[in-house]
Parts: sequence; structure tokens; C-alpha cells
Amino acid sequence: MKIKKGDTVLVVTGNDRGKRGEVVRTLPTKNKIVVRGVNEVEKHQKQRNQQLRASQTGLVKVEMPIDVSNVKLITPSGKATRVNYLIEGGTKKRFSNKHDEVIS
Repeated sequence: MKIKKGDTVLVVTGNDRGKRGEVVRTLPTKNKIVVRGVNEVEKHQKQRNQQLRASQTGLVKVEMPIDVSNVKLITPSGKATRVNYLIEGGTKKRFSNKHDEVIS
């Protein structure tokens, strides 16, 4: 997967189009990622244990996964781009074709 945890991404399609956020979690087997502040849904959470009152109950906002193809990576220079791999000196690095930049 070319997008990693901690990357900043721009949502290209869907209801949250144009939003930027940080990747919180990747799901490589499903080809999906979870982005902070994007694709939030409200779920009903029931209290499970009387002693654990710290957990939230009632309506809770949860970030749901979105497909990797619906986002673009934000480069260190602040531009949105698709990512490819480049093998340089025997090491594999992420590379932006659009801006000719190596992304760490």
C-alpha cells in the first residue's frame, strides 16, 4: 500500500471531497484507510459495564474506512499527488510523478 499511517491526504471523491486529514489506520487487505475527521458516522453505543463509566454511551461519532483510490497524498511541499515507487541505489522510495519529488 502506497499510503502509510501518519500521512496527510486529500479526499478526492465522495461527501467529504476537499477535506484534508491524517491517516490514522491502514487496512491493506481491504485496500482501505481511516482518515481523522473524514467519513464520520454516528453509531449508537450501549453501556457495557456498570464499573466502566469512562466509556462514551449514546450517539458516538466514529470514523469509517474509505478506499485508497479516493484520496491523494499531500507532499511535503503541500501539493496533492498520486504516489509511485522508485528504486534508487537498491532502496525503494515513494515518488511523486507529478512534482518530481521523493516522499519520505
